[in-house]
Amino acid sequence: MAAFLAANRDEGYQAFQAKLIPNIDSASIIGVRTPVLRRFAKALAREGKAEVFLSLVPHGTFEENQLHAFIVADMRDFDEYVAELRAFLPLVDNWATCDQLSPRTLAEQPERALDLVRQWLADGRTYVVRFAIGVPLQLFLDERFSSEQMGWVAAVESDEYYVNMMRAWYVAEAAAKQPEVAVALLEAGSLDRWTHNKAIQKARERPRVPVEMKAHLATLRRRER
Repeated sequence: MAAFLAANRDEGYQAFQAKLIPNIDSASIIGVRTPVLRRFAKALAREGKAEVFLSLVPHGTFEENQLHAFIVADMRDFDEYVAELRAFLPLVDNWATCDQLSPRTLAEQPERALDLVRQWLADGRTYVVRFAIGVPLQLFLDERFSSEQMGWVAAVESDEYYVNMMRAWYVAEAAAKQPEVAVALLEAGSLDRWTHNKAIQKARERPRVPVEMKAHLATLRRRER
């Protein structure tokens, strides 16, 4: 593992990644590009080495955490996937690794997935909560959407930037896919000021949000008192 990571180190990419993920020690970032890591993760799974690697936690580098996330994201058995999430999510320490944990396997059992979302939203740990918000964002804004789900996201109370940014992304995406409910939420002022304004900003940047709605959203911005 160490030899592979060292052999694929890109110093320029390391510096780029360190700027994108300022909350972790830059020394833990080796600088291996994502496509290389993805191929290696698939090779570990193909060669039957993934299970041993997944057990070697906590990992010492950002790249090992990324490999872990890629392997888990490719699991297709619902129960196996959830078991690995329960073990790994509490160890995630940055937004990039969190967001690589694709929740698509959870779509196989929507009701169980939503029960898990509620548990994770109440967890309190930054990246567990961020992941939880990402599940309805990616899987439940179409035919499986309900206003109750948006209420769960709105009710999250956090001072964490990476939690509130994901909340804002959720509402912004909802503005494109479930506009009546999203606009009503913003009109009601249910979010904290920062998340409210960031959600409006992101919604107004989306091509799928009609011009008329963007104009209305602009009037809903809240100024600091």
